[in-house]
Amino acid sequence: MQRVALVTGSTSGIGEATARRFAADGMTVVVHSRSSRDAGVALASELGGTYLQADLSRDEEAAALVPAVLAEFGRLDVLVNNAGISWPVPHAELDGLSAADWRRLLEVNLIAPWLLCTAALPALRESRGAIVNVTSHAGVRPKGSSIAYAATKAALNHVTKLLAAALGPEVRVNAVAPGLVDTPMTADWTEAQTLWKTAPMGRAAQPADVADLIATIAGHGYLTGEVIVLDGGLNLR
Repeated sequence: MQRVALVTGSTSGIGEATARRFAADGMTVVVHSRSSRDAGVALASELGGTYLQADLSRDEEAAALVPAVLAEFGRLDVLVNNAGISWPVPHAELDGLSAADWRRLLEVNLIAPWLLCTAALPALRESRGAIVNVTSHAGVRPKGSSIAYAATKAALNHVTKLLAAALGPEVRVNAVAPGLVDTPMTADWTEAQTLWKTAPMGRAAQPADVADLIATIAGHGYLTGEVIVLDGGLNLR
């Protein structure tokens, strides 16, 4: 039976590249977004998969996403928690990021992945599948991003390790922590673009670079509990 992958936030950027990579590998892909319905339907149609819409800041919608996948396909082999939100100005919260802003970051970047993981566990145990959480270089190295965003990604890195310890050997859980990725969301980050030119690779990552690593991790039968930084060697600087 064909394997099924759910990739959240997959109508652009890293998520779209990951959906395309999984489809190229012969998997059925469930495309998801909060609001980009037209793009999601078009991509799912192109890839031979399906599209589901959900606002992951709403607990009930996040919790319903996996059951919707199972209702249509009857199985789930890979869950990629890619959807996330951020503040592009590194220290904006020092000038007044509100408690409500913090809560929204926590809801989308940490609580929603947790709800999706727990909802997916029975199906992933049955398929002996994998979870890949997309976190951030900022969650490993406390520099170069907003405090609130980095804190949510650092927490998701830790959740990744805790889940891996609890779920092995049935379900493998890993995280990819990219540095700067060349997406529409980061196109205006002039300071960051300059910074990444100092990395040994001399450039930001492309979404396909991250997608390739996600696919490799998802398919590796022995790797679990790891947070793999993909930053072109910037950490060496």
